[in-house]
Amino acid sequence: MLERKKIGEILSKYKKFKIATICSHSSLQIFKGAREEGIKTIGIVQKDKRKLYESFPLGRPDEFIEVDDYRDIPIDYLVDEEAIVIPHGSFVEYVGAAFDDLAVPVYGNRASLMWERSRDKMFQWLTKAGIKTPRIMKPEEIDGPVMVKFPGAKGGRGYVVVSSEDEFRKRVKEKEYMIQEFLIGVRAYPHYFFSPFPGHGYKTKQGELELLGVDRRVESSADEIARAVSLGMDPKMAFTVIGNEPLVLRESLLSEYMEIGRTISETSFDLFGGLIGPFCVETIITEELQIYAFEISARIVAGTNVYPEGSPYSVYYYKEPMSAGRRIAKELKRAAKMKKLSQIVY
Repeated sequence: MLERKKIGEILSKYKKFKIATICSHSSLQIFKGAREEGIKTIGIVQKDKRKLYESFPLGRPDEFIEVDDYRDIPIDYLVDEEAIVIPHGSFVEYVGAAFDDLAVPVYGNRASLMWERSRDKMFQWLTKAGIKTPRIMKPEEIDGPVMVKFPGAKGGRGYVVVSSEDEFRKRVKEKEYMIQEFLIGVRAYPHYFFSPFPGHGYKTKQGELELLGVDRRVESSADEIARAVSLGMDPKMAFTVIGNEPLVLRESLLSEYMEIGRTISETSFDLFGGLIGPFCVETIITEELQIYAFEISARIVAGTNVYPEGSPYSVYYYKEPMSAGRRIAKELKRAAKMKKLSQIVY
């Protein structure tokens, strides 16, 4: 992984930074939020997608850079333009492990995305934080419905449910996978934002935590399977994320969710130097109101897109509309004013 010192040297030459990201995932919200905070933006786009992003006057970047492949990040140009890159799910997926060595300033701690990429490391993180999780199994231990997941930020694409070792051997050909106990409950994805700077929010050892929203995902056939079953069909469940829906939790659950966010945040400092900025913990709430976490997204998530003007939780922190994208821009602007960008950019 690129040394923090190298990024610090690049950042020390910046006079007035811009925000840059790939045109995908949550980029409309990121560009809009930066505009609202008076920060110029750069959108990295494939030629056939440019027309789409040009059509949103308040969500388009100030400048486009066209590329044939998102792995071909124009590093030198971004540095010359004093850009700070905002990573999101598509960015993480398209760039892959090469992200670790990108010689351009990135908002947050890039080490956190290495921990997100590895499901083994992610569960080590959750376990060390003391969070309840689904049982993790080996193929020979399958004794009922399980979810088989694969590496990367693929939005649920390719995940399968099997009920026996024999079915697993027939359906799963990939070499890298994780087998999780299939839990029944309501899926809830809280959107947190961690800041190391004094202000407001839920106190942690290293800073403060805000809850900017909660969503649930709409997953291809998994969310529509009842219609097929009612017609006598026997479809296979699929979990590709098609979109997101807003969700407001019963208020009695908020304390436990803030504690989940706090312990995951504090544990991140013990493991890899801290999780900075936005992150999401993917959870299931059972009928008995037990909360299980099964994944951490260590950056802005697409579920925040349902709140471009703020959420039922952000209104309790901010008088102005506050999306996760705008919150990122506000944090960067604040850090620059305090001459502390190096604390939150790596």
